[in-house]
Amino acid sequence: MPAAITSNREAPGREAGAFFLFDTLLGRCALVWRGAAIVGASLPESDDAAMRRSLARRFPGAAEADPPLFVRAAADRVARHFAGEPADFSDLALDLSAASGFERAVYAAALAIPCGETRTYGDLARVVGQPQAAQAVGVALGRNPVPILVPCHRILAGAGRTGGFSAPGGVATKFRLLEIEGARLPGEGAGLFDALPLAVKPA
Repeated sequence: MPAAITSNREAPGREAGAFFLFDTLLGRCALVWRGAAIVGASLPESDDAAMRRSLARRFPGAAEADPPLFVRAAADRVARHFAGEPADFSDLALDLSAASGFERAVYAAALAIPCGETRTYGDLARVVGQPQAAQAVGVALGRNPVPILVPCHRILAGAGRTGGFSAPGGVATKFRLLEIEGARLPGEGAGLFDALPLAVKPA
């Protein structure tokens, strides 16, 4: 597990945390932090009010605030990534202490997927040592509190299927993120969108 992911289950109770909204080419996103670590991220909602309601549900008591330097730097990196400048987020301090041990293992495996590449749920299940747990991997990714920072959009279902995506916009957002990254299937020379069946290609 990367050192950037902490698992101190006492940390969430120390303070409610804080969040701020920032602009990207895909729309307004949000980061949530507690102490010296990021605990949450959100992709664009329909508007700022919807974003704040979503954050209030996910992080009760978190207040909107000016971000410390490490959070602002992470936000700038996200914005550049969405603008087509590939960024690596594996060095960020992430407090995922609310997740189970299995979920943290899945997130660590997802963090290891290079930008522009994809894996399947079965691939991650094998990486975490539970090859029969592809469905459980999908559930864990659906609970990912820091989308983009932990790149759950890079995991697809088998047999050329896209799999789901729990962030706002669903699979359409997943496609957009993969398109920005120029994603390719594992071992394939063609781009992801060349390899997908016509029925599931983005419009």
